[in-house]
Amino acid sequence: MAKSPAPVSEIGYVKQNDLAWDHWDTDERVAALQWPQSIQTYGRMSVEDGRVASLLAAIKLPLQRTKYRIEPNGARDEVTEHVAKDLGLPIDGADEALPKARTKGRFSWAEHVEQSLSRLEYGHAVFEQVYFPPDANGRVHLRKLAPRPQDTIAQFITARDGGLVKVIQHVPAGTYTVNDVVQGGVPIPVSRLVVYVHKKVPGKWMGRSLLRPAYKHVLLKDELLRIEAVLARRNGVGIPHVKAGANDDAAIKRAVEIASNFRAAERGGIGTGPDWDVNLIGVNGALPNLRPMIEGHDKAISIAGLAHFLNLDGKGGSYALASVQSDTFVQSEQTEADYQCLIGTAHIVEDIVDLNWGEDEPAPRIVCDEIGTRQDATAAGLKMLVDAKLLSPDVLVERRVRQQMGLPTQIEPVEDDDGVDDEPEPTEVVSPVAASRGRGRKRAEQQDTLW
Repeated sequence: MAKSPAPVSEIGYVKQNDLAWDHWDTDERVAALQWPQSIQTYGRMSVEDGRVASLLAAIKLPLQRTKYRIEPNGARDEVTEHVAKDLGLPIDGADEALPKARTKGRFSWAEHVEQSLSRLEYGHAVFEQVYFPPDANGRVHLRKLAPRPQDTIAQFITARDGGLVKVIQHVPAGTYTVNDVVQGGVPIPVSRLVVYVHKKVPGKWMGRSLLRPAYKHVLLKDELLRIEAVLARRNGVGIPHVKAGANDDAAIKRAVEIASNFRAAERGGIGTGPDWDVNLIGVNGALPNLRPMIEGHDKAISIAGLAHFLNLDGKGGSYALASVQSDTFVQSEQTEADYQCLIGTAHIVEDIVDLNWGEDEPAPRIVCDEIGTRQDATAAGLKMLVDAKLLSPDVLVERRVRQQMGLPTQIEPVEDDDGVDDEPEPTEVVSPVAASRGRGRKRAEQQDTLW
């Protein structure tokens, strides 16, 4: 029977219109949240509202604090070490840390992660790859991933299948060229870009902000806070009332002056004639209590980011409830960390490998530690597995535990049964990965015998 031909082209499409570029989100009905107006709106929310700032910090800090590493993934030692050096990350499973290069003027993975997390509030984060000139061996090294701020992006040029073709930035003030004006800005092709998108819809590279569900709550909360401030100013203290002792303009003017200048003081007081009357008029009836409504909107803002634990007040088993509610939040955090590693591997690591060795060369990948409860239980869990003889405490496990716990590496010579040290001579150049594998193999054989 003849085989059916495999489909090699697309019949359907992603983009419904003929425009090659996107300048608004057709699914968004709020004008202030239409891209690119949304950039200013979400920027103000993240700096002006305390609960929004707290929510973003609670989400971003674990992603910045987790340990990122380079996993060889079958790549050659030379390739793995090149990538690890460019990104300034340790190699997974290696018991020798690569010498850390000087940081001034070089790429910083920690800084890049911090900048890339702006995708959470804005929906996207765009970076341009910049490399040093080739070295003596003809290899290129990553110089930086230059951020292209959200408010500088004018257009996302996309293909019919929804793939990104290029990004166009607004014409820079004072340094523009005729070509920039003709093209409507500064175009950057996708081959030089690293783009992070939060809640990406096919074909819409502006993404969806984490703060979108919280927008109405921030808006209503802000209005309630203003009303609460007005209530405090108008009704928080009594209004001085002075009854003039005579019905003439001079007496009434004097009464207004006394009322306007009335202040509470340690030695303050008012002196009047027998027919004058001075008192403070308070509010009749109860004032509306807006605080529960404000707190309700604060809770809704936290729920928008799955950070339910921010709403706990320490009453009625709140701490026990926090551990239950945090599970979903931790899963969300790990998903974001995995996405960070995925984009970093596909559009940073693989680009470095392609530029230096070609597209057929196996490439390492970026990995990170588990966020949350599994990481906290590492020591206790390992002890239980070893005691139950379900896990051998070999050198590979030891190195991984040392890396995860931030402990210094242990390097010791390994001798065979004949008592001869098999470590390489000082003049022999051996990569940290290869040396680590050699020592690890010998130590593992010895421990397997003991086990």
